[in-house]
Amino acid sequence: MRKTICVSCLTVAAAMAASATDETTERIQKARSVLTAMTDSKHSIPADKLAAADCVAVIPGFKKGAAGIGFGFGKGFISCRTASGWSAPGAIAFQTESLGAQFGGEEIDIVILSLDKTRRAKLLSDRFTVGEDASAAWDNGKSAHGDPNAKVLFYGRTKGVFAGFGLDGATLKPDASGDKTLYGKAITNAEVVKDGVETPAAAQPLIAILPR
Repeated sequence: MRKTICVSCLTVAAAMAASATDETTERIQKARSVLTAMTDSKHSIPADKLAAADCVAVIPGFKKGAAGIGFGFGKGFISCRTASGWSAPGAIAFQTESLGAQFGGEEIDIVILSLDKTRRAKLLSDRFTVGEDASAAWDNGKSAHGDPNAKVLFYGRTKGVFAGFGLDGATLKPDASGDKTLYGKAITNAEVVKDGVETPAAAQPLIAILPR
């Protein structure tokens, strides 16, 4: 009986690990598609801004207002420049909270550019708060108001057109479970983006398009 229970537990654990791997791989593929589209579309990220970026984060399918109270949540990946190119990706979670009512829910694809290398340590820390740890602004779309002094630039789209929301108070955090799935061990994003850390095979297609 005890042996049967152990076998069942191992089977469940293996199934859960496989599911997490599939989910992370699918998210990487979506992130690659988002970055490709948002560097090629009419609401594209300017080449000079991308060239100036120290770190790039991609959150595909960020869910905004789904709970009816302005709450938003999404997961994605971040890569930073190293001496040898773009780093391996760290898994991240992006979250917003608002008391303002949101009617219905929508999914927004988001790309974030950090332009200041001195803020990298904070960006990769346990909690980075927009508006507190760095000034930020939307930088695309008719309703965007670019801030020339912003250190973090956001680009968003939904169904092919610009989409945005209030950024102040939004938080960017490491996704520890995503990192563990990608690298097979507990590892921080600060450790992931160090020069020399090998990019997992599943994430290579995403990192490969960044040098463009």
